[in-house]
Amino acid sequence: MTMTIETAPTRPVVKPLMQRINWVRAAPFLYTLALFAIWELTVIVLDMPPTILPAPSRVFEAVVQYWSPIWKNSLQTLYTTTLGFMIAVVAGLGLGLFIGWSKSIYAGLYPLMIGFNAIPKVALVPILVIWFGIGTVPAVLTAFLISFFPIVVNVATGLATIEPETEDVLRALGAKKLDIMLKVGIPRSMPYFFGSLKIAITLAFVGSVVSETVASNYGLGNMMSSAQSQFNVPLVFAGLLALAVEGIAMYALMAWLEKRMTGWAHRSTMAN
Repeated sequence: MTMTIETAPTRPVVKPLMQRINWVRAAPFLYTLALFAIWELTVIVLDMPPTILPAPSRVFEAVVQYWSPIWKNSLQTLYTTTLGFMIAVVAGLGLGLFIGWSKSIYAGLYPLMIGFNAIPKVALVPILVIWFGIGTVPAVLTAFLISFFPIVVNVATGLATIEPETEDVLRALGAKKLDIMLKVGIPRSMPYFFGSLKIAITLAFVGSVVSETVASNYGLGNMMSSAQSQFNVPLVFAGLLALAVEGIAMYALMAWLEKRMTGWAHRSTMAN
């Protein structure tokens, strides 16, 4: 005769709410809310006028009030920035591979690149206006010029840091310089390349907005310049907020591409 022992059903373990929240993913939103809260309280406590520092509530009111021009000018700025950035990616990757091809080319062109990068790009806008007139083209070229250098440097650095031992082994196995470039150099430089895109896209926004402020009738730069002349400071901050949203979105896209394409090269050691 067998006896059956009945066991009480096990209850699912319910974690406390604080443990169920993914604090890493929630951190950007929490810190942003904290920033806006501190900003709002500072304006209230110091009783600052909107012409000096508008509160976030006034900025969001300006976003709603001027939604149509903000949207149209945001699309224009996003277009010029993206186009200039794409040109910089193609040209920067090509020139970076060319510079990293040999040490003599690297030594000859690298000082010229540094000298060109040291020139403030805002000083080139008047020249671009003389050549191409006021409009979209100077903004695209300024975005290209300012985002071009990080891509070139990172790609060339990735090629220049190939271990000599690796090259010696490949040459001993009969590999030519082109084989080393294609099978070792370019894959090795890809983490540098995709890492530089995150820097380049944010710089591209700087270039396009600077050009729009000086030499354009469209874009967020032109809108903020017009609002500044009318002392409409909340609209200026609304334009800055739109730029921040676009910049974060494009940076997140570049970070996703980097993780997707070169996730194998990253080994995270940061603690939560």
